[in-house]
Amino acid sequence: MMKKRNKQVTAALAGLVFSATMIVAGPALADDVDRAKSDAGLGLATVVANIFYIPVKVAYAIVGGVTGGLAYAMTAGNQQVAERVWVSSVGGDYVLTGDMVAGEQKIQFSGTTDPDL
Repeated sequence: MMKKRNKQVTAALAGLVFSATMIVAGPALADDVDRAKSDAGLGLATVVANIFYIPVKVAYAIVGGVTGGLAYAMTAGNQQVAERVWVSSVGGDYVLTGDMVAGEQKIQFSGTTDPDL
């Protein structure tokens, strides 16, 4: 009989501690859950965006690399002309980040020759 009563008291205390914890920490936990859901959604959106973005960017870089080489040959070795094509096509971002997908960071598809950017 005493063991049963001890178990009941222990269960009641555990329930009381759990309830008090949820009252105090519940709102913070809810914020963490909402943030985790948001982060998971952004992560999924980033992966899906990269599935399309990366192949397009790589194809653009390859075509730009070949075009820059042709520009170099067609201008009798004018490296400035070729570099303008190469920098704009081969430079830039190859992978999107979560900040880029969320609109918090600019996506640079093309490279730039402007040193201030």
